[in-house]
Amino acid sequence: MSSLVKEDLEKKLFKPLSQNLYEFIEIEFSVQDRYYLCVSVTKKEEVKIIMVKHYRIGLDEKYEVTKKWSLNDLQMIDGKEADTDNPFFDLHFKKVYRLEAYSCASKYAFARTVNKLNHAYLKKDLQIVNFDSTYINDDSIWSSNNKDCLVLMRICFYAFNLVCLSLCPLPL
Repeated sequence: MSSLVKEDLEKKLFKPLSQNLYEFIEIEFSVQDRYYLCVSVTKKEEVKIIMVKHYRIGLDEKYEVTKKWSLNDLQMIDGKEADTDNPFFDLHFKKVYRLEAYSCASKYAFARTVNKLNHAYLKKDLQIVNFDSTYINDDSIWSSNNKDCLVLMRICFYAFNLVCLSLCPLPL
């Protein structure tokens, strides 16, 4: 489903703006409408963070840009609590935007993409706080192209280790 939404967003919104869509996540912003937080790169290699409202008119899907920021203006991404599985995070521009992602995994996918594009295009000192850095940095052993499976893979690894340790005999 998300790949269909991504294709539709690219076709109807980002390609006409001459931008490449790298990542989008659904955010809880309004009860009535769907909102997406998107990360794109312009032809001039500027990284943009765009909030998009998704609505329908009849059978036609429509997208409207509601907020637009430059990655250069982003000072910090605050994941709120690194030790708990929550979808809340703050984007610190001149103003702080409190957001709720659809899931904790999508919050991490967004932060990973922003971090990756920051290293590729800006190389500025972007603060990403209250996230487990193991899941954010691409240089970790846990990095993966299939970002949604990242957390599950780590949990399975820990569970496997616990099973192995519980089966080991204790020395006398």
